[in-house]
Amino acid sequence: MAARASAGFSMGEGTLTVPHELFRQNRERLCARLRALPGLPAGCVVLLQGGSGVPHYDTDVEYLFRQEPFFQWSFGVKEPDFFGAVVVSTGRSVLFAPRLPESYAVWMGKLHPLAHFRGLYSVDEVHHVDQMQQVLRQLAPDVLLLTLYGENTDSGYFAKEAVFDGIETFKKNNKLLFPEIVQCRLIKTPLEMEVMRYVNRVSSDAHVLVMRNAKPGMKEYEAEALFAHHCYAVGGCRHVAYTCICGSGENGAILHYGHASDPNDRTIKDGDMCLFDMGGSYCGYASDITCSFPVNGKFTADQKAVYNAVLQASLAVFQAVKPGVSWVDMHILSNKVMLQELKDYGLLKGNVDDMMKAGLAEVFQPHGLGHLMGLDVHDVGGYLPGAPPRPTQPGLCKLRTARVLEEGMVLTIEPGCYFIDVQLDRALASPELSEFLVPAEIQRFRKFGGVRIEDDILVTADGAENLTKVPRTVEDIENVMASGRWAGTA
Repeated sequence: MAARASAGFSMGEGTLTVPHELFRQNRERLCARLRALPGLPAGCVVLLQGGSGVPHYDTDVEYLFRQEPFFQWSFGVKEPDFFGAVVVSTGRSVLFAPRLPESYAVWMGKLHPLAHFRGLYSVDEVHHVDQMQQVLRQLAPDVLLLTLYGENTDSGYFAKEAVFDGIETFKKNNKLLFPEIVQCRLIKTPLEMEVMRYVNRVSSDAHVLVMRNAKPGMKEYEAEALFAHHCYAVGGCRHVAYTCICGSGENGAILHYGHASDPNDRTIKDGDMCLFDMGGSYCGYASDITCSFPVNGKFTADQKAVYNAVLQASLAVFQAVKPGVSWVDMHILSNKVMLQELKDYGLLKGNVDDMMKAGLAEVFQPHGLGHLMGLDVHDVGGYLPGAPPRPTQPGLCKLRTARVLEEGMVLTIEPGCYFIDVQLDRALASPELSEFLVPAEIQRFRKFGGVRIEDDILVTADGAENLTKVPRTVEDIENVMASGRWAGTA
């Protein structure tokens, strides 16, 4: 009996249906890139290994499963312990499912026949994992397995290379695949763009919900809970894309706040600035949005000045982004605009170009302007052979990519301004940096925290599309927090 084709991934009514055509197109793009390589050996078969369940240490409780990103990009399979193969010359796709014991039907659910997965994921064949040796030898004459091995330059970790019993009997190449599949992931298809628009819309609405409900006396984790609830209950996002950062007051100056030692547990006080960096994940695709606002709904003069300095930096970059632009140049532009704004408000003095040469911008923004996005919140492709290398200069060495922008890339624009004691102490003690600081004004901001504005943007043919839809001006933020109304919400 023929397998019935699935409409695609969906979390039910009201959520986006992601067609499995998305993953078929990805496989076709990969095969086309590989076939274009000069001297590609005959009989090449891409072999990818999906993710497996990860237990909590020595217990029988597992972390909530997330599919391995390269496997998700290629097949869209939601279950663990699968393998996938693609014949490069023809694009023929094969999934290998684990052979589950009868007890699975008691504890976990229905045992599906292989035809179920063939229809569910719209692939050409499905076999069991224990049949891999036999099936792989039949896919192509003199088969050569292309396995995945390469460094994620954001994390320093390496991609998961496929391993199975008997793989040592095959010819294998683990160098060809990684740079080609990464380059494919770097440029989004129209179907991928739709998923990223959806998860950004859901996450944007969740941020606005948090903004409307923020008030002094609430815990930071209450904001996190509101965000996660909306993403899951309304948008079907079972996962957040990363650990939520819900910094208030001084915690807004902790760049990766929310970790185990500081688990978003401070009580937010009247007058605090909030810096909430949160993003949902849908069908594996991430969003990454930061909103900064005063918890009481009304900016002070100082809060407004710092916020607008960051906002002007963000707007300058968004207006300049287009294909052919260097991301390094965008970072420099952002820093110059922000320093000029801080100078105009009286925190800094001197020539902005001289400030840039001295590395003053890194005192207030220690991180890079933004990063690539896709199936990972810090997506692969930042530094590959043939792309611009990581800069070494102060202020630029933290950039997650130095690439020239191309149509179809998705990145974050996330300038920030933080008042971090160790950074300020270093600058005040430095003859090269202290000449630009107004010490009394800097001292006033010691307990301020920070401001970050983070939008997810898609590089288009002649500019950029902002996928993030949240209030950004001081006036819009104050209006949303006072009345709950904002024209940008659904």
